[in-house]
Amino acid sequence: MSTVILALAAGAVIGLALGALGGGGSVLAVPALIYLLGVTPVAATTASLVIVTLTCAAALTAHARDGHVRWREGLVFAAAGIGPALLGGALAGHLPAAVLTVSFAVVAAGAAVRMLRPPSAGTLRGQPDGAVPVRPGRAAAAGAGLGGLTGVLGVGGGFLAVPALVGVLGLRMRAAVGTGLLVVTVNSLAALAMRTGTADGLDWAVTGPFAGAAILGAWDGRRLSAKLSGDTLRRAFALVLLAVAGFMLLDVVV
Repeated sequence: MSTVILALAAGAVIGLALGALGGGGSVLAVPALIYLLGVTPVAATTASLVIVTLTCAAALTAHARDGHVRWREGLVFAAAGIGPALLGGALAGHLPAAVLTVSFAVVAAGAAVRMLRPPSAGTLRGQPDGAVPVRPGRAAAAGAGLGGLTGVLGVGGGFLAVPALVGVLGLRMRAAVGTGLLVVTVNSLAALAMRTGTADGLDWAVTGPFAGAAILGAWDGRRLSAKLSGDTLRRAFALVLLAVAGFMLLDVVV
């Protein structure tokens, strides 16, 4: 199978995940770039940021039109992560490939375990947006941690941002998904700013089709999320994350 076809297929799946769940695109994009398309770990994390930034920006406009983006809360949350994202992006280029791979697998596994936990009814159902008062300290700490992960691992952070926006800012799930796309876009742009040197090594013949298919897949993901329950989507995605984490850890050990 040609590289372009593989890139298109992988991009469609990543876009579907972003459109349906508001996150998780980079957690799948990095392994796909490394194992399916033969990209080095450092180049894969940079390409992932490009792909996720473009896809999230496109999906964000649709969520904003539907009124599901909390701009003020999202920008405050994202602003706390810009500094750590810049530092993390600078650090990533100096880390061994094995360290990046293991760290990514651990983060993916942790996110999967969190997603498999049944959400409390009070946080996801029947709660108006912003019902829980925003605590600046907790929001800043969560945003800073998310920004650091974005910079080092090349993850947009949506799979962590959405639970944080629900738990820290008290947003309903639909608003958290839309606002999470805003957070991911800002964090990814900040991380990319520190990776301008590594962008020269990207294979745009792979990254371009990957990103284009992801953007189209995100629109289908939005339609899919309307037909399936949130619990079903979260469980399926968590199982995929666990499989990816296990494969990456096994690859390092073997």
